[in-house]
Amino acid sequence: MTTTELTDTDIATRGADPAVGARATEQGALGWLADEADRVRTAGLHRDPIVRRADTPVVDLASNDYLGFCTHPEVVAGGQAALAQWGAGATASRLVVGTTEAHIELENDLADFLGFHSALAFSSGYLANVGAITALVGRGDLIVSDTGTHASLIDGCRLSRARVVVVDRGDHQAVHDALRARTEQRALVVTDSVYSIDGEPAPVADLYAVARDCGAALLVDEAHALGVRGPGGRGLIAEHGLSGAPDLIMTTVLSKSLGAQGGVVLGPELLRSHLVDRARTFIFDTGLNPAAVGSAHTALRLLRADPAMPDRLRENAARLAEAIGAPAPAAAVVSLIVGDPHAAVAAAAACRDRDVLVGCFRPPSVPAGTSRLRLTVRADLDDVTIERVARIVLDALRTVGAR
Repeated sequence: MTTTELTDTDIATRGADPAVGARATEQGALGWLADEADRVRTAGLHRDPIVRRADTPVVDLASNDYLGFCTHPEVVAGGQAALAQWGAGATASRLVVGTTEAHIELENDLADFLGFHSALAFSSGYLANVGAITALVGRGDLIVSDTGTHASLIDGCRLSRARVVVVDRGDHQAVHDALRARTEQRALVVTDSVYSIDGEPAPVADLYAVARDCGAALLVDEAHALGVRGPGGRGLIAEHGLSGAPDLIMTTVLSKSLGAQGGVVLGPELLRSHLVDRARTFIFDTGLNPAAVGSAHTALRLLRADPAMPDRLRENAARLAEAIGAPAPAAAVVSLIVGDPHAAVAAAAACRDRDVLVGCFRPPSVPAGTSRLRLTVRADLDDVTIERVARIVLDALRTVGAR
């Protein structure tokens, strides 16, 4: 077990370096960017966005469109109908005129489907996590997080100004020890339910028991579990029978299994009311655009109507993992460690050259030495496509000497 405490000093990314000041004088205040770019490229960590073409057929295993809803005709039509009715944007923050009837209907149906009393939609999952954490804790409070949490949770912790203790991923005993040793009255435990890098589940039931025993609240990000795990795709919280439980907050996204965009925070009605009053990423951000609302709502209806979709998704993930020699997945993510970042980039490019898009994760997204291909499987893949993808991935790995 390792336990780390983050302070404001840890948050700073640069120390005092006289050479930086010298370069700024010689080359301008942004002169250091050239040196930084060289360093990043040498380490194999430079990133360029991959530009997709609308007319190029590809097998997309890099996105998080787990149920294939992004291009589903009914989901697209739902977005188009909302676009025609409400216009291209929400036009203002949710507290001004940025809340439409469509927003409220989506929130109510999400709360009902996921077993919570209320839901509040944000413009992205990132903003939902940051907004929820910073509205719930601040200076003089404690957050206990783990090493697998998403960047949005990490940034929420930092921006809250609470004291943050970071423990090993899945170590609920370390969470218990941190909570018991605290001097703060209020405490919040935060975790992903399914970790985004490798698709492994967190011990949600154990974390909830620990939090309750120690008088803390638990926030669980179900971004990679909605539509993937739990009864009918309701997530890991529902799988453990904890939907709507006291002192439990769920966050999730509309941009993965539901194929649209946006984030949601679910919990008791008092929580929703508090976030409306205090969550800065809700108060000062333009509301979620109506087309995303309409698309997500249609996708939710389709998921309700076909509760076996998450089972098909996980079966596809298991078949692909077996075919490429990856660990058996617990969700929709198949993670294949390559090691060297240059080799991982080359393997992903080789797949792309054969019209298969795969994710390529390198530091700081993953620890040094564990750069990998990350394949996100979909429910709508057939056996022929899975076999083809497996051949292409294995050929790419052999090409770069990783197999």
